[in-house]
Amino acid sequence: MAGHKSKFSHLPLSTTGPIECALEGTALLETPAFNKGAAFPLEEREAFGLTGLVPARVGTLEDQVKRAYGQYLERRTPLGKNTFMTSLKDQNEVLYYRLIQEHLKEMFPIIYTPTEGEAIANYSRLFRRPAGIFLNIENPDGVETALSRSGKSSDEVDIIACSDGEQILGIGDQGVGGILISIAKLVLYTLCAGIHPGRTLPVVLDVGTDNPELLNDHLYLGLQQPRARGEKYDVFVDRFIRACRKQYPKAYIHFEDFGLQNARRILDKYMGEIACFNDDVQGTGCVTLAALYAASHVAGYSIKDLRVVIFGAGTAGIGIADQIRDAIAVESEKSKGEATRQIWCVDKPGLLLQSHGDDLSPAQKDYARSESEWQADNNSLLEVISRVKPHVLIGTSTKPGSFTKEIVQEMAKHVERPIIFPLSNPTRLHEAVPGDLIKWTEGKALTATGSPFPPVEFNGRTIEISECNNSTTFPGIGLGAVLSRARLITPEMLVAAVKALAAQAPALRDANAGLLPDVTHVREISVQIAAAVIKQAVNDGLAQEKDIPTDDQDLVEWIREQMWDAEYRPLTKAIKAD
Repeated sequence: MAGHKSKFSHLPLSTTGPIECALEGTALLETPAFNKGAAFPLEEREAFGLTGLVPARVGTLEDQVKRAYGQYLERRTPLGKNTFMTSLKDQNEVLYYRLIQEHLKEMFPIIYTPTEGEAIANYSRLFRRPAGIFLNIENPDGVETALSRSGKSSDEVDIIACSDGEQILGIGDQGVGGILISIAKLVLYTLCAGIHPGRTLPVVLDVGTDNPELLNDHLYLGLQQPRARGEKYDVFVDRFIRACRKQYPKAYIHFEDFGLQNARRILDKYMGEIACFNDDVQGTGCVTLAALYAASHVAGYSIKDLRVVIFGAGTAGIGIADQIRDAIAVESEKSKGEATRQIWCVDKPGLLLQSHGDDLSPAQKDYARSESEWQADNNSLLEVISRVKPHVLIGTSTKPGSFTKEIVQEMAKHVERPIIFPLSNPTRLHEAVPGDLIKWTEGKALTATGSPFPPVEFNGRTIEISECNNSTTFPGIGLGAVLSRARLITPEMLVAAVKALAAQAPALRDANAGLLPDVTHVREISVQIAAAVIKQAVNDGLAQEKDIPTDDQDLVEWIREQMWDAEYRPLTKAIKAD
């Protein structure tokens, strides 16, 4: 809270007390980071030359939220509401975030998926003003200069979110419109984990597009040429990474919505050099693993003993496999290679086999089985389930209805509590609906989904269905990395984050409750995740921040003191240098 006093109020990222402002008059009103509109108190109106520029009555943030919500409701379509929120953000950041916080469940689908996908698809047609950094692959020499024009000094950027726009929110290649997914992810970092909005930087890597509609649209604002591949692309990405490290050495880099051939490859290349994270690869894996920890607790299974089948071996599926593999290795002290043998991945050609050769991506090859191990005329999902007898079945296939009654009941023959996660989204692409899974297994299935579903009524029980929402996970990981100034993000840090999330699952207290905490509690979730990440970073010798508290209670207070809140803080005049 703005007026709260803490023993950590002296920290550079402290969010309590007044803030300095060098702006006055209309320049102040036109700066969303400082603007309070009609809520400027009389003394600030006088001090900053605002008298006569705002209505006489001094309003409150609460009044403004009510007024803005009424205006929001007047927009009749989801895209209209999304556009209104973008406009509000450009006027008053505090009001924008407070409005969302007070209507989080209602507005989440508007500011993020699925409506943000529609906004991205219409980026060039809805364009009003530029926001973020646009890097052009045809001007690689301009990368450093462009990054320097953010208006922020070298220590004023905590998180850089970047996308090349190739695989946006399930709608594919959107080219330069990818800037909006970078912006949206940074909004979630602020909303869910209190990362200061002024200390973030959204970036799009404009490398062309293979979307024929964009290539033929005279209003399209990006490079109208085929998407760059190969060495030219890799050199450009590397130039961007090096420029980020030079210009903003403390920044944590978040990769978002890169294509299947690049997402994992880029992450693997840089994760041993810098603190970076790919939400499509790691975030989806982390939140799914957290739900798996909770389900295993309810079922009485140990993570180290699980047999897992993943249906859909793309970026998300392999990312989930990687997180489960790492958890098995950490819990059992097995090697990663040994842990991999407990995971079977099925894709379009069936079970991944080494004989598929170059048709496999580098990430998929780790999970391909040898023909000597898997000799069968049929390597379909049903055959795999029948032979493997898995405890866990996870779907990231986007093939609706693919978890049939026959497949689910075959799985239930062999394990007491089948754990089944149909994660493809949106809802129409789910491999199965929770009600069927529970009915087909006579109430034994434990499930979490990729989109929201209502509770299921079965034999007098009300079973809550949790959504595997990445927004409960990646913001807290980023917060922990930023506050500890972690040099790298390691598998051990991600497992620590997952356990912190799983520990907050309602199902640990009530077997009919959700396997994950609700997104409405996301800021507290992020505090606990950040604490776990920070402690692991300290233990691993990767934390560069000094004087991190060792006492758990102090650590939580230290974290909260540095989380930005959507509140109006008092303004004081900045002293201009001579």
